[in-house]
Amino acid sequence: MSKLLNPISTLFSTHKPSLFISISPLINPKNLIKFTTKINNNHNLITRAQTPNLPGLEDVMLGYMFGNKKATEVAHSVWKCVVQKGDAVIDATCGNGYDTLAMLKMVADKSQKGRVYALDLQDAALKNTQSLLDESLGNNEKELVELFATCHSKMEEVIPRNITARLVAFNLGYLPGGDKAMITKSETTLLGLQAAERLVAPGGLISLLVYVGHPGGREEFETVQAFASRLPVDKWSGCKLEMLNKPLAPVIVFLFKR
Repeated sequence: MSKLLNPISTLFSTHKPSLFISISPLINPKNLIKFTTKINNNHNLITRAQTPNLPGLEDVMLGYMFGNKKATEVAHSVWKCVVQKGDAVIDATCGNGYDTLAMLKMVADKSQKGRVYALDLQDAALKNTQSLLDESLGNNEKELVELFATCHSKMEEVIPRNITARLVAFNLGYLPGGDKAMITKSETTLLGLQAAERLVAPGGLISLLVYVGHPGGREEFETVQAFASRLPVDKWSGCKLEMLNKPLAPVIVFLFKR
């Protein structure tokens, strides 16, 4: 069983001088970069770029542009370009568990080395995630997931100290189907991002879906953007995907650690 514990389109553009850029959906997604790997600290770390083969990503990006794909589908497609079997990944806000399940499918293999560490403050979110995992996975796969009843700002307190993550994903806002008054906050999200910056291995990714259509959402996005803009260009590459004529649509943010 999983454990419940209390305590790129040129997505990573090299020709843009600014760190935090807005991506046009018209850019050819085939220009995305791929990475070769080596073994380090019991997990694969990405070390250098090469020409990619990313089947399906172009369709997802175009589908998103034409309104036929969701922001979560874009995020998952990009994760697949980075995450490999046997990796450690972190779902910083597990919500109803769909991101957690998607991550598990990316890291699970017969080696049983992959791990998904999923966090959420709300009991309802953890119960929903556990229920989804129980319905969708066999016992061997569920053993690869650990659930933590804690805030994303405290991820370093619960993630094993020897772990470096390939991916840390945030889905900000409120729990779908839950209490809309309970939302992620700028202050704790900033702490979570700072923790993710330390936990992500070179070649890893911080991914965010920032929902701006609720009170406090736009302020939280400004906090995310300010954090990303301060990251050193020689170590990080960041971008955002934002629908210009849908001001309430979630903003997708990717921060890639070189």
